[in-house]
Amino acid sequence: MKPTDFAYYLTDFLAKYLPGTVGLSPNTIMSYRDTFSLFLEFCAEQKKIKPEKVSLGNLDRKLIEEYLEWLEKTRHCIISTRNVRLAALHSFCRYLQLEFPDCIHPAQQILAIPVKRTRMNVIEYLTLDAMKLLLAKPNKRTREGRRDQILMSLLYESGARVQELADLKVGDIRIASPATVKLTGKGNKSRIVPIMKPMGELLKQYLKENNLTQAYSFDYPLFTTVRKTS
Repeated sequence: MKPTDFAYYLTDFLAKYLPGTVGLSPNTIMSYRDTFSLFLEFCAEQKKIKPEKVSLGNLDRKLIEEYLEWLEKTRHCIISTRNVRLAALHSFCRYLQLEFPDCIHPAQQILAIPVKRTRMNVIEYLTLDAMKLLLAKPNKRTREGRRDQILMSLLYESGARVQELADLKVGDIRIASPATVKLTGKGNKSRIVPIMKPMGELLKQYLKENNLTQAYSFDYPLFTTVRKTS
């Protein structure tokens, strides 16, 4: 069976353009892939177009708007999920404008579909007393307890995301003055965050206790479980 133009460009978009040209993380690419899996499911169920028959000629604003409505009403997706799916489709359309100029007009029509506004949730912060209570929970008499306390302290002080903390390597920590931590977030973008001297001292003790002070340890995970996995 000869592949359609949609199949060809979608494969190139997911397998080459996103990881190679744009440099998106595997998790983001997986989210984009899910968007198109659901789109093909929508086409098959609602439009009676089999996945192997979907072509770029089918791709227009009306179809995408119906797909987004299907996500909300049939699959009961929340607005933020709907917007994530739309962002993936917008990215595909920007790619098509460069790779397949014949598709510029329908691509621009799809790019004109706006994201939906969502209610901004008020971010609630932990009070100082609440944070002290949390930090007092780990059992400092055990190695695991000391690890947990330092992990939570670093999370609080650096403002890191949980995944950023889980991905930390020993080499990302600078304990010499000024002490810093290198955090790598979405899109493999890194930032250097200064940490206070007490935090630096805690990390210094942690590295020493866990035999992570040698140069060969720099690529080791900073925080591990009892099975030595981060």
